[in-house]
Amino acid sequence: MRIALDMMGGDYAPEQACLGVLSFLETTQDCTLVLLGDETQIRAGLGETANKVKIIPTTEIIDMNEHPVRAMKEKPNSSLVVGFGLLARGDVDAFISAGNTGVMLVGASHVVKLAEGILRPTIPSPVPQISGAESVLVDVGINADCKPENLNQFATLATVYAREIQGKENPTVALLNIGEEEGKGNILAQATYPLLKENTNINFIGNVEGRDLINDSADIIICEGFTGNVVLKFAESLYDVIQVQQKLSDPFLERFNHKLYGGVPVLGCNKPVVVGHGVSDKVSFTGMLHLARKMILSKVCEKIAANII
Repeated sequence: MRIALDMMGGDYAPEQACLGVLSFLETTQDCTLVLLGDETQIRAGLGETANKVKIIPTTEIIDMNEHPVRAMKEKPNSSLVVGFGLLARGDVDAFISAGNTGVMLVGASHVVKLAEGILRPTIPSPVPQISGAESVLVDVGINADCKPENLNQFATLATVYAREIQGKENPTVALLNIGEEEGKGNILAQATYPLLKENTNINFIGNVEGRDLINDSADIIICEGFTGNVVLKFAESLYDVIQVQQKLSDPFLERFNHKLYGGVPVLGCNKPVVVGHGVSDKVSFTGMLHLARKMILSKVCEKIAANII
């Protein structure tokens, strides 16, 4: 297995990426890591471990606020662009970055390409449950405006992901709504419900409300990216206020620390692409590497394509 990692993406690059690589290699020996970025800094951060990885030097960096398409054209030797090229050509089996999210989505969709039949890619986010389990909320921001068929397809993508990556044999799927009864909600929710109900690839159980997000009501919760992103950012801010600012300790709330989950996959892409948070640290990068490895081993991208076509 060959995993490419953008060492220059994120607010704490490449230091934290190097620490993540070191941590990953302590327990995993069946992967060849291909590290992209400033070779001098990478070797300094890895020490003798640099001899155990492959380093591809790049000279350009795409900043977080740059326009995705323009940046990719103007900076062909950036770690992001080079990484997507490697994945598209089959030189690596997965690509990871905590860099510019827009570039990650453009690269996944137009360089690596989406699987046949995929209308839009989507990004899921884990949601801690009171029982100790995790559900999946999808979409969480890249598709602010959706059509019913988009949400229906997200449900299929998330189902395969939950089954293959989270080990849930027959994950339940619910639609996030303002009421549990069929027929509730806005036009989008009302039009999506019958599609989910008729989708034989998923285990649809109906609507859930916002208060059901953490009470084990469903393994997968579907919504458009506008709502999903609001929910995600609210959870992050709640964690920050209570745990970080007020320094109050709570085991359940601690599970809302995004660093514990590493990155998230771009579902619908032909090959494994993992997107990390801009403030990713050692733990985050280690988690992203393990997720990429699991995606390769499980062949989740191929299985998603098989369920769509």
